[in-house]
Amino acid sequence: MITRLLIANRGEIACRVIRTAKRLGITTVAVHSDADAGALHVEMADEAVRIGPAPAAESYLDIDAILKAAKATCADAIHPGYGFLSENPAFVEAVEAAGLVFVGPSADAIRAMGLKDAAKALMEKAGVPVVPGYHGDSQNADFLAGEADQIGYPVLIKARAGGGGKGMRKVERAGDFKSALESCRREAQGAFGDDAVLIEKYVTAPRHIEVQVFGDAHGNVVHLFERDCSLQRRHQKVIEEAPAPGMTEEVRAAMTGAAVRAARAIGYQGAGTVEFIADGSGPLRPDGFWFMEMNTRLQVEHPVTEAITGLDLVEWQLRVASGEPLPRDQDEIAICGHAFEARLYAEDPANGFLPQTGTLAHLAFGDARIDTGVRSGDAISPFYDPMIAKLITHSGSREQALGRLRRALAETHVAGTMTNRAFLLALASHDGFAAGELDTGLIDRDVDALTAKPETSDMAVALAAIAALDLDPADPRLGWRLWGEASHQVRLLQGDTMIGRRLILHGHGSVTLEGETPFRLDNLVRDTTTIGGNSGSRGFAAGLVRYQSAGATHVSVLLGGASHDFTVPDPLTAGADIAGSGDAVTAPMTGIVRLIDVDVGQAVSAGDRLAVVEAMKMEHPLTAPRDGTIAAIHGEPGSAVEGGAVLIALEPDED
Repeated sequence: MITRLLIANRGEIACRVIRTAKRLGITTVAVHSDADAGALHVEMADEAVRIGPAPAAESYLDIDAILKAAKATCADAIHPGYGFLSENPAFVEAVEAAGLVFVGPSADAIRAMGLKDAAKALMEKAGVPVVPGYHGDSQNADFLAGEADQIGYPVLIKARAGGGGKGMRKVERAGDFKSALESCRREAQGAFGDDAVLIEKYVTAPRHIEVQVFGDAHGNVVHLFERDCSLQRRHQKVIEEAPAPGMTEEVRAAMTGAAVRAARAIGYQGAGTVEFIADGSGPLRPDGFWFMEMNTRLQVEHPVTEAITGLDLVEWQLRVASGEPLPRDQDEIAICGHAFEARLYAEDPANGFLPQTGTLAHLAFGDARIDTGVRSGDAISPFYDPMIAKLITHSGSREQALGRLRRALAETHVAGTMTNRAFLLALASHDGFAAGELDTGLIDRDVDALTAKPETSDMAVALAAIAALDLDPADPRLGWRLWGEASHQVRLLQGDTMIGRRLILHGHGSVTLEGETPFRLDNLVRDTTTIGGNSGSRGFAAGLVRYQSAGATHVSVLLGGASHDFTVPDPLTAGADIAGSGDAVTAPMTGIVRLIDVDVGQAVSAGDRLAVVEAMKMEHPLTAPRDGTIAAIHGEPGSAVEGGAVLIALEPDED
């Protein structure tokens, strides 16, 4: 058995591997960049080694630095996690050349599945059905456009070395093909160092169903059933579940059989996932699914498989890498219940799901298995994926497991950065999803409803006012005055809206928020993160956090599953105009300028693309807020830009 394990990754997957390794009595070594010097995975490991500055290319992607760390700490094996170097065959070869064990498949297996075009050709030979499309070598733009015409629109352009939705675009019509192709190539080159693409027919009402497989060095291959990952946005998974809803034994046998054949075709060892696209326009069929790709690593969503099988997949990885046979035969693996996983991200769903940065002033989770790599007080940096945590629930039925997920999301409170928590809760409450009626287009069809912001109630404002004033409402002296009533005028900024109300303090845990209809709360009891009491005859409990960030006071209220965030304005500047002038186009977050599409003096129309900024491995187009003329450009392709900085200025609107 491996005795000393280096984890060549960060965040929640590094923490996940460390937990299992420690349970097995394996000494763990963490690596970290400068940005992660105080990270949770560093704290959890037995030893930690710095491998470089914050950019991944200079740290987590630096093979020499990782191998030096392994040598310095006398590690005998390296676990790659997922992402970064996990599917890099050159890394596998370097690890093995250094006399270390790589916890994963062989370099040959990774190469066989690493390029989607070659993988599809191999799968066809193995009798695995593949999606119709062009998977050849020619990368001429005109030739690819012609292939797309023959396949028939809509088509999907996919980076052959891609993953995670990067370098992937759905194209509805021929006129959009070449611009989409250019964008895919830029994104793929930046993320994978390979701008080659393939073209596939876009399956109408597609479902994304994948099969977990495991192989060992003794020729054994098993499957651990399927997962449904159809709830996606920008081709990135949002909520996953196992088993797949609507799956029959006949279809399961066909799909898992194809997955096992795929793994056997390349002599696969370790954990892998064979991904299929299925026709979701009706019931699942044995002839209605096609191979998309194989991920030659552990998947982000592996916990739902662990939940329904009762197995620890990281333990299986470590045992197989140590030369042991698979712990169980196929007939010893069974499905028990149903499981869901929701990915909690620092992002702004109402603004195109733009990734967010910030410090996690408060982080509290509902009742679920939580896989995370951060704690309260940690920062979400612009250098890495903005995942905060995965919430995993398991129960005897799909309905019960989904109900548990909804409750866990409703009870999760994050302050200090925007998150997709409310979006996840809306998605988990979606009638179609609850009924098992899902495909990869569900989110796009209902995105406006799923990202709608909740109305701010008088109760939320009253609670925010208490926190803004930092009051202890249970203090019996709070409402005492020699004459008149005790009250405070409170100003709260929510987005671009200034809220001004008066809060009357009655003492003994009672307050009234003045308004058209006065709103009273009684029996209030507050601590540092929660508040409870009565509204009329009904009791309530809410999350309530007051914190400092960027020199300002902020308040976050979690009430009835909805989160409401406020800034307490500086009284010296509270009357200032807070709205933008409309003359400036700013970077949505810290990143790299990839394109500038305009010149100074050029006339533009509202909605025209002006520039492209790449941040967190994704491209974000910046568009003109109104008709106008370009007055100035502050940046050039390849330059860095800070979030909120003015990149392009328009001539002032004379009106």
